Amino acid sequence: MFAETASLGGLQVQLCYYRGFQQFHCDTWCSDTARLQQQMTQVRCLGGATQIGRLLEHGVIEARKHTVQALVFIGDAVEEAIDPLCQTAGQLGLLNVPVFIFQEGQSPKVTKVFQQIGQLSGGACVPFNHQSPNELRDLLTAVAVYAAGGRKALENFSRRAGPGVALLTRKFKDL
Repeated sequence: MFAETASLGGLQVQLCYYRGFQQFHCDTWCSDTARLQQQMTQVRCLGGATQIGRLLEHGVIEARKHTVQALVFIGDAVEEAIDPLCQTAGQLGLLNVPVFIFQEGQSPKVTKVFQQIGQLSGGACVPFNHQSPNELRDLLTAVAVYAAGGRKALENFSRRAGPGVALLTRKFKDL
């Protein structure tokens, strides 16, 4: 991600995650690949209900403090009330923060909610195969390229990336 966006002005990333019972964590903003990798390798999963609303609300708070170009969420379930999620996604849309959701699994109910969040925020939802780390890497890089260089940079990147990025670009373009 960082290498692809260096020529576009660079990238700052804030890793956030939830787990267990009401645990929600946000690291500081980071522009260093090694530091981000270290942060990511320290994340450990724990069972618990989804906290997508907390993540979206955090995005609203951050966007009111400074410019946030995009929010990325990777998930496979929604266990929260849908209307509040959509309300917050709409707020992100008004703040020009598109939400890009990469969905693991194929639950039609989850897909519908994730698509609504993407649409209301001005982002997109695309499936990805969790068994292919290259596909996820390409999708994350695509959003990083968008955040650093806008739609035109995403379209240029899409021409040389895999089919998942092409799908993301098409869905995002259709909004």
